[in-house]
Amino acid sequence: MTSRATGPATKRCQVAYATRERQYLWSVELPAAATIADALSAARRAAGGDAAALDPALWNEGPVGVFGEPRSRSARCEDGDRIELYRPLRADPRARRRERVQRERRRPGG
Repeated sequence: MTSRATGPATKRCQVAYATRERQYLWSVELPAAATIADALSAARRAAGGDAAALDPALWNEGPVGVFGEPRSRSARCEDGDRIELYRPLRADPRARRRERVQRERRRPGG
């Protein structure tokens, strides 16, 4: 048993990834000094067959964040963090909005 002054020996985090079709969520238990990269490695092991369905580049190099805030893979994660793997955007949202506005302006009566 650990004392409150030294903190817990382990921490629990969730690793999340979502596609349009499905959301993946893996709970992992990590050593107190673990980094986001350690959490991703643990989640990849826990994912088993699901991990094969995801692009290996996402696991190794893709952008990550904690609760929607971008983070480095070398940053330490905290107990209760939701670590998110982000998929690449298919198009720049600002460019898509500009294109949509231009289409609407060209439409008769628009």
